[in-house]
Amino acid sequence: MRILLIEDDSETAASAAKGLRDAGHVVDHAIDGETGLTMACAGGYDAYIVDRMLPKLDGLTLLAQRRDDGDQTPALFLSALGQVDDRVSGLKAGGDDYLVKPYALPELLARVEALGRRGAAATSGQTTRYKVGDLELDLITRVVRRASARIELQPREFRLLEYLMRHAGQVVTRTMLLENVWEYHFDPQTNVIDVHISRLRSKIDKGYDKALLKTVRGAGYTLSDDD
Repeated sequence: MRILLIEDDSETAASAAKGLRDAGHVVDHAIDGETGLTMACAGGYDAYIVDRMLPKLDGLTLLAQRRDDGDQTPALFLSALGQVDDRVSGLKAGGDDYLVKPYALPELLARVEALGRRGAAATSGQTTRYKVGDLELDLITRVVRRASARIELQPREFRLLEYLMRHAGQVVTRTMLLENVWEYHFDPQTNVIDVHISRLRSKIDKGYDKALLKTVRGAGYTLSDDD
């Protein structure tokens, strides 16, 4: 994997870069947020490792800008800030995982490998297009359409819809969504799922005769063309 490491602490950066390179990865290093953003915009990376507290541009803002621009590169936040609210803010900014400093190198490597597996569908022969009724999602082009009309989704909304379409016709629980869409391995005690489901429903169902995204009371949600 080609990894962009954005870390201003020279000792931490050197240790992480060495461990990643010893594991076979190619690592580019940026020492501040502005440089990291420029390098990320150039593209070509399989994963980002981003410190939250960076000079010139903080990690949360950096990643949020990339997500707003449609960059779906998996990202891991590194931070000494380890409270639940800190983790939640990192994940809400577009992070796929969050590792608190100090950390063990084997855990960093394992988490980076997990990020890499997320992007493997396009090269492993797995399905890259999904269809439920007249709703279509293309993983390669990142385009969603319903009845041929293009639907613009935010990065997290796209991931949520992708997961629901992968499990079309099944009841998807809140725990499943937290773990697989937000990669929360704890309950953040927020309404983040409700907010995103509401936004997604307004985009894919509003104005159409049939609602595809349904709430299963007391169980979760299902995406289905069935009445």
